[in-house]
Amino acid sequence: MGTDSVNLAIVHDWLNQMGGAEDVLEALVEMFPGAPIYTSIYWREGMPPEYRAWDVRTTWMDRLPGIYRHHQPYLPLYPLAFSQIDLSGYQVVLSNKSGFCHGVRTDGAVHICYCLTPTRYVWNFDAYAAREAIPAPLKAALRPLVALLRRWDYRAAQRVDHFIAISREVQA
Repeated sequence: MGTDSVNLAIVHDWLNQMGGAEDVLEALVEMFPGAPIYTSIYWREGMPPEYRAWDVRTTWMDRLPGIYRHHQPYLPLYPLAFSQIDLSGYQVVLSNKSGFCHGVRTDGAVHICYCLTPTRYVWNFDAYAAREAIPAPLKAALRPLVALLRRWDYRAAQRVDHFIAISREVQA
C-alpha cells in the first residue's frame, strides 16, 4: 500500500539520534514512500544521508540552541510544538511514538499511533532520574512538571483513534 491510495502523513518525535524508533520510521517510509514526515527537530548531519531524500518538516524547536545534542532540557516544549503542527488536508496521520508526537491535532484525519513505548521519563520518572543522575533538588523541582506532562500525555492519548503497540507490555 502506498500513499497513492490515501493522503497520509507520518509524525515522528525527533530525528537527532539513531535507535529502534528510527528503524521503525525507515520501515514506514518504505511502506509509504513520499509521505511527509513531521517531526520536532531534524539534525541532518547526524542522521543517515538517505534521510535527506525524505520530505521532513520540522517545528520551530529545530531552531533552538543546542537541541540536536541536548534535547532533554526542552522536554516541556514538545507538547506545544506537536500541537501546533498543521495536519489539515490529510486523511490519515500515523504517529511513530516514544515521546510526544501522538499529541498532534489531526483536524478530522484518522490518527493511528504506533506506540513504541509510553513516554518513559514521564511515566517512570524515578528510574529515568536515577539513570540520568538527576540531583535530588532538581528531581524534586521537576516533579510538578512531570505531573503536568502525565496529564497532557493521557489527554493526548484519548485523541488517538487507534493504537498499535509493539508488545503486550507496551499495550498494558
